[in-house]
Amino acid sequence: MIRRRTLLAGLGAGFALGPLSRARAAGTPVTIRMGSLKLIHSIAPSFYERFTPAGVTVEVVPFESPTECKNAVVTKSVDFGTFGIAAATLGAAAGEPLVVIASTCNRGMAVIAKKGSEIHAIKDLRGKRVAIWPGSTQEVFVLERMRMEGLSVKDITPVRVSFSEMHIALARGDVDAYVGAEPGPGVSLASGIGQLVEYPYGTEMGALNMVFGAHRDTLAERPDLVRTMLEIHRKATDFAAGDRDAMIAMAVAKLGQKREALELSAPNVELTWRLGPNEVRQADAYAQHMLALKQIKRLPEPGFIDTRFVDALGRA
Repeated sequence: MIRRRTLLAGLGAGFALGPLSRARAAGTPVTIRMGSLKLIHSIAPSFYERFTPAGVTVEVVPFESPTECKNAVVTKSVDFGTFGIAAATLGAAAGEPLVVIASTCNRGMAVIAKKGSEIHAIKDLRGKRVAIWPGSTQEVFVLERMRMEGLSVKDITPVRVSFSEMHIALARGDVDAYVGAEPGPGVSLASGIGQLVEYPYGTEMGALNMVFGAHRDTLAERPDLVRTMLEIHRKATDFAAGDRDAMIAMAVAKLGQKREALELSAPNVELTWRLGPNEVRQADAYAQHMLALKQIKRLPEPGFIDTRFVDALGRA
């Protein structure tokens, strides 16, 4: 389903002669539109500005859902985007011209129950109302963890709730637990509303979560743009991952959450740009699970994950 490809001969030389380089040499401003989710997982784009080269501007376009951001990449409304591996796999399996070219974030998810409840483990979800966002990365992870514990979706009452509303739904008593994305779990824990059931990373999918995608045409026609964008992404990601205080401060400013909640969320967020053999294997396992769950009708075509650009970054 997914193959690891090596760097094309001459990519580095082609970069110097590409349209982006020519535009910058001519003094023509270049604007890159970057889709980003309103989550701490996707905080790296907020640091892009300090690592953007002269003559280039990155316009960060916020999206509420992974599917919306993925669709913007597919329709070329944005040049690049960050979204969950679920949205990426759904699109590619449907034949959309989407390619995953880097990582954005691992981890960042949690199963949270009401504080003081009897739910302390995945097996305790039996018979409970559980908030799950359909088609999300979190859904595949929790269904696999439930399967490992002898449960299926028929053993719970799944409730469709968006990630931003899960904490509120738990506080109101609309659900008994939720499978959320940070900073929601951090908010629930910091406020005393929730208790941690599990970080659901004990499957063959590991902690794979958010990826960095582009339209297939962009890779073929504008490799210099791809290389420039990923160099910015690498620098911003490494900076944010290495300075937790800066990451939290930016998340407070961009997400409007309280610092104490984000301090609990941050350790559960692994910002990364790397896309190596381990991530490729996990993505393959993820797609196989989606196929088994009948969330997709077929596996994505070979080339859905293209590592040649991050391979080049890793060798630089």
